[in-house]
Amino acid sequence: MNDQRTGSQRVVLVTGPSGAGRSTAINALEDIGFEAIDNIPLSLIPRLIEGGALDRPVALGIDIRNRDFSVSGLLDLHRGLGAQPQLEVQLLYVDCSPDVLARRYSETRRRHPMAPDESYTQGIARELELLGDARSSADLLIDTSELSPHDLRAQLETWFADATGQRMAISLHSFSYKRGIPQGLDWVFDCRFLDNPHWEPALRGLTGLDAPVTEYIGKDTRFAPFIAKLTELALFVLPACKDEGKAHLSFGFGCTGGQHRSVAVTETVSAALAEQGWQVSSRHRELERRGLSAHARDGKGTGGKTA
Repeated sequence: MNDQRTGSQRVVLVTGPSGAGRSTAINALEDIGFEAIDNIPLSLIPRLIEGGALDRPVALGIDIRNRDFSVSGLLDLHRGLGAQPQLEVQLLYVDCSPDVLARRYSETRRRHPMAPDESYTQGIARELELLGDARSSADLLIDTSELSPHDLRAQLETWFADATGQRMAISLHSFSYKRGIPQGLDWVFDCRFLDNPHWEPALRGLTGLDAPVTEYIGKDTRFAPFIAKLTELALFVLPACKDEGKAHLSFGFGCTGGQHRSVAVTETVSAALAEQGWQVSSRHRELERRGLSAHARDGKGTGGKTA
């Protein structure tokens, strides 16, 4: 997974708040072939890298428990390593919302490292404030608020386990505007102008994964031009983003309920990009939340009640 064309050494610095899944991310990267080292002092990392090219890419876990941790030190390290032409360095930030972090600490009854003698909620607030600049400077951000450990591993495999040399993965997400725009998206497109299958009783319980819904939306004269323009735009920006060194690019497609139009658009664009040879994954956030994302695409329905 080191770039055989340039001989560069790939280094991923993994950080994020306690409880967000940083350790799970480190273990997942190790499972897909990275040499993973957790809690290594910042001062030792340059010596590790300068010791010579390694056979495998390296994932280094860095958080507030590190002996000499500071956000300024982490960002200086990121910039310093990134300036070396023989290195391909990325800062991966594993994020999570405060309420989900609080729930996780409540369930595990663990003490927060920044508030060992106080409420874990105080520790969470302190750590998130401390890490704000690191979050803003991250090359890649994964929000695990709605992800299981399996989901997190799947995303990391999508982004980092590419053995083809393409070195950039694309993820497409459908979502419901009722629940707000998900974090971490690079591009967001509104699909609410398309004809809404929700108002057809026979289609209301189906999803954008079902053929009758796709056919209904496809009859909207604006659908085909919209897909063509989305695909054209994506194929225009993706090579430029790849040349810039991005490892991942995410597109979001929203509609009112996240069940019909956004799902159909996501699937259609995903198929178009895959046909052009790009590594694409799709995720349907509202369907996942309601347990509707795994049904067969046979038009038989999912039992859903909202658009």
